[in-house]
Amino acid sequence: MRTMKAQHSNGRGRSPFLTSYALTLAFITFVSVLYFKDFSSTLHQPFLNRPPPHHRRGGQISRPLRHAHHGGNGNAAEQHRAAAATQQLPFAVGAAPAGCDVGQGEWVYDEAARPWYQEEECPYIQPQLTCQAHGRPDKGYQHWRWQPRGCSLPSFNATLMLEMLRGKRMLFVGDSLNRGQYVSLVCLLHRLIPESSKSMETFDSLTVFRAKDYNATIEFYWAPFLAESNSDDAVVHRIADRIVRGTSIEKHAKFWKGADILVFNTYLWWMTGQKMKILQNSFEDKNKDIIEMETEDAYGMVLKAVLKWVESNMDPKTSRVFFVTMSPTHTRSKDWGEDTDGNCYNQTTPIKDLSYWGPGTSKGLMSVIGEVFGTSKIPVGVVNITQLSEYRKDAHTQIYKKQWNPLTPEQIANPKSYADCTHWCLPGLQDTWNELLYSKLFFP
Repeated sequence: MRTMKAQHSNGRGRSPFLTSYALTLAFITFVSVLYFKDFSSTLHQPFLNRPPPHHRRGGQISRPLRHAHHGGNGNAAEQHRAAAATQQLPFAVGAAPAGCDVGQGEWVYDEAARPWYQEEECPYIQPQLTCQAHGRPDKGYQHWRWQPRGCSLPSFNATLMLEMLRGKRMLFVGDSLNRGQYVSLVCLLHRLIPESSKSMETFDSLTVFRAKDYNATIEFYWAPFLAESNSDDAVVHRIADRIVRGTSIEKHAKFWKGADILVFNTYLWWMTGQKMKILQNSFEDKNKDIIEMETEDAYGMVLKAVLKWVESNMDPKTSRVFFVTMSPTHTRSKDWGEDTDGNCYNQTTPIKDLSYWGPGTSKGLMSVIGEVFGTSKIPVGVVNITQLSEYRKDAHTQIYKKQWNPLTPEQIANPKSYADCTHWCLPGLQDTWNELLYSKLFFP
């Protein structure tokens, strides 16, 4: 009241009512500004970051989140630059916590939150990946959730993703492991789409899932080396003597044009244990000019050709590009410390040693990925699925899949002899790969 009296004595002829009114109006304005600022920031926070219930609801596939809180000790300039970069990336709706490496963490058993869907609910899973339908007796491999160290991944929200893909074309390009990730994503999304409004068709090397109500497609294109090769037939490609036609990618790249989101992978087919054969002329030429190159050199050469195409054909203002790192194998149980002469067959739990890196996963090729895409003129998001997948000796299809050839009596007597320790059951590990891709796409 003393303040009001002082103000009144200094303003002759000013009504006390008007002065009180002005002060009240000023206070309301001040509070409104603070509230609006907080409300505005809330609007700009993606709703995925709010702790959702521990169950599925509508289109949201979610789990409890514990986001890292950051104090005032960070570098403000770096955070500002990171925020500015995020605003420039298409499809981004938020930003990852500063200093969060989602590739480092541990697997947490969580029956309440995993799996996101049931095998029988997704008709698009190939019989090579339907482990339950082919007699796998355990389901534990479906219940593991990846927990990054010191932060959390945003919850996968199928509704948001479909809305963001409205009118867009998303294309996966690579080998059968990339196809598994592609099918996983379709399984995560398709339940929101009425049966009459979705379809999946295959045209030679191209498979197209169409969400008609969204005018969107999610596609997969078979190109195991990314460059032209003698393994390009999407059905008949089991060729021991693999040949890559140098940096020739146009045969495949003509199918990549027009994609709004590109997701590449290539690795498994390079692991021959020998030098790579590189064709310098055409497969149609009678006398083929073939040279041999070290695998790392040939791998880098092809990735550089892909990157050159990306820089010339993808608009960073409207499109995004990703590269998924190597998918490990688990062919020798002695590698992770077991005494038995086994492999992934009958494995039911992940490897607990967080330093584990299998001898079959090439650190040299991993370095090439970083070197090549680190020079890119446009952003290329590297989705590092390798370390977290190294732990998952339990998640392979093992013997529980469609066998393309009749089993011999010797194989039947020794199941580990024909166990597939390369590919992964669905639902399972590759759903987590898509969780990482989702994070990179929407929260870079």
